Amino acid sequence: MSSSLPEQMRALVVSSLEPNYGGVAVKQVRVPRPRAGEVLVKVKAASVNFPDLLMTRGEYQLKPPLPFGVGMELAGEVVAIGEGIEGLSLGDAVVGGSRLGGFAEYAVLGKDSVKPKPAALSFAQASAYGVAYLTAYVALVRRARLEPGEWVLVHGAAGGVGLAAVDLAKVMGARVIATSASDEKLAVVMAEYAPDAVLNVTGGFREQVKAITGSAGADVIYDPVGGDVFDESVRCIGFDGRLLIIGFTSGRIPNISVNMPLIKGFSVMGVRAGEYGRQFPQKGLENSQAVWDLANSGAITPRVHAEYALEDWREAFDMLANRKVIGKVVIVP
Repeated sequence: MSSSLPEQMRALVVSSLEPNYGGVAVKQVRVPRPRAGEVLVKVKAASVNFPDLLMTRGEYQLKPPLPFGVGMELAGEVVAIGEGIEGLSLGDAVVGGSRLGGFAEYAVLGKDSVKPKPAALSFAQASAYGVAYLTAYVALVRRARLEPGEWVLVHGAAGGVGLAAVDLAKVMGARVIATSASDEKLAVVMAEYAPDAVLNVTGGFREQVKAITGSAGADVIYDPVGGDVFDESVRCIGFDGRLLIIGFTSGRIPNISVNMPLIKGFSVMGVRAGEYGRQFPQKGLENSQAVWDLANSGAITPRVHAEYALEDWREAFDMLANRKVIGKVVIVP
């Protein structure tokens, strides 16, 4: 345990569940001390995820008691070590997450949620790869069992989880069609990640996907958008395809008539990377290790769109909520 820790720190705290972040503010709170099996990390960067925004309104499946600190994933340096921790030293650069408390100057992490910072990544990039790439890995590897050469249609390709899927699918040798409603965003995705094709979904995409894939349709569709995008995806998926449900950023949870999967012979698969790891702990550890190995080797490239000071958290949240981010936005306490 370090003896030079301050007593107080700045942290983003949710005191009440209100729209427009009405119950959220940066406050002075006590610096936590690690218990047995925990480490205290001085936060260098923490990335913003949609669940962070939802939790401020009580709209996420995790509903911690009030008040609580928000922020799911971070990167920083170890400044205190609880009993029972081996393999870590003060000053080590690490990445990790605890689902809560990342948007603060210091955060406590359990030993099972801490890994060395991937050498190939900056602190900002390291804070931004875990949730997004783990989601993409569970979706493409565990659920879809993606094979090299298959066509993958990635919706919301400029967002954090979408861009991770584009990146990972290319690493896996798949052929990737990246979609967005913004030509400007698609130009960045094409320039930096080189998918095989890009499509603006405004006005529809069914016929374009069929043309690109030689009328067969996409083998795998990765959909964090839902709504109309999901509805049209059903019309351009190939036989024996896998339609992956990641989320509903469009705001509408779609329905499907079960005769469509029957007639077209495709599967609809839900993807919750964290829950997958909780249901299958050994596979969960393997998933995290595989994603860390990819990051450490430099095979994947997390994109940080912008960095904000802790006091500017609202701008960071709004940038994500207003779909202005290509990749991830990061808070630097």
